[in-house]
Amino acid sequence: MLRPVVGVSPKKALAFSEGNTESWKQLEAGVLAALEGYHATLDDSRLEALIPRLNQIDADMRSYAYEGAAMGLTGMDVAMPWRNRLKPFLEGPGAAHTYMVHIGVGEALALMRRRPEPYLAQLDPVLRWLALDGYGFHKGFFAQRRYIDAQDVPDFLSPYARRIFSQGIGRAIWFLKGGNVDLVLAAVSRFPTARHADLWCGVGVGCAYAGGADPVSIEMLRRGAGRYAPHLALGAAVVAKGRTRAGNPVPHSDLACEIFCDTSSSVAARIVDGAFQNLPLDGPEPAFAVLQQRLIQRFMAPVDGLAEHEEVAH
Repeated sequence: MLRPVVGVSPKKALAFSEGNTESWKQLEAGVLAALEGYHATLDDSRLEALIPRLNQIDADMRSYAYEGAAMGLTGMDVAMPWRNRLKPFLEGPGAAHTYMVHIGVGEALALMRRRPEPYLAQLDPVLRWLALDGYGFHKGFFAQRRYIDAQDVPDFLSPYARRIFSQGIGRAIWFLKGGNVDLVLAAVSRFPTARHADLWCGVGVGCAYAGGADPVSIEMLRRGAGRYAPHLALGAAVVAKGRTRAGNPVPHSDLACEIFCDTSSSVAARIVDGAFQNLPLDGPEPAFAVLQQRLIQRFMAPVDGLAEHEEVAH
């Protein structure tokens, strides 16, 4: 009953693809895995039926499926608010994929045309802002002319929400340009300079998580980012932590960390763990902003001599 109303056809989801190269196929696979998780949720949202279907997805793509499931569950909660379907998923089987789950929440709110910030209180006190990343990604991915070509930003977003929205736009650029570094550089350069730092963070996430670029291209991207190279490193390190937590590391994420962060993905994940330590949850700035600032400062300095950090829950 739900699919005809809020389902997304594979044809629409893959409309961004412009070729048959390995790069495009890699990006298409991520989109299709998220779509499969989304539709699995619409078919049957009971966790005992949903989780086995999600876990059938190949490990390297599985977090995409959990992202899609979070999108479906959030959409159902919005449409039928007398029951909370997201919370048991987020606190239970979705916890290992929490980074992608939070992104899926934001994508659902974009699809359902809901303002995202009122929903943040239901989410993790630090990672909740990733919902704005998902919101921005969905807007950029499905409405490129408005949010990337015309560079529109929803006027109802708070100043900090606008920043994370731009990070989602940066990630959308990576997909829409097929991981082509020249096209990505050109797209980012057309935005106002004030948005570049956050756009580059999103590009770093897209490159490190989705892949689609070879070592030479990734190095070109790092050089092209110039003074925003630490923002690429920030994106790659958060990807490393997310994949480490989910237990699905992949070679292209490790490669991105080696070039952007000058270290392995496992060490980059530990750097993120260190940045989580003693985060102020009730300070004047969002905890996620403090986390990102710490990581940017960390990647402005050499990583040699990194002290070992213990894993934390995030």
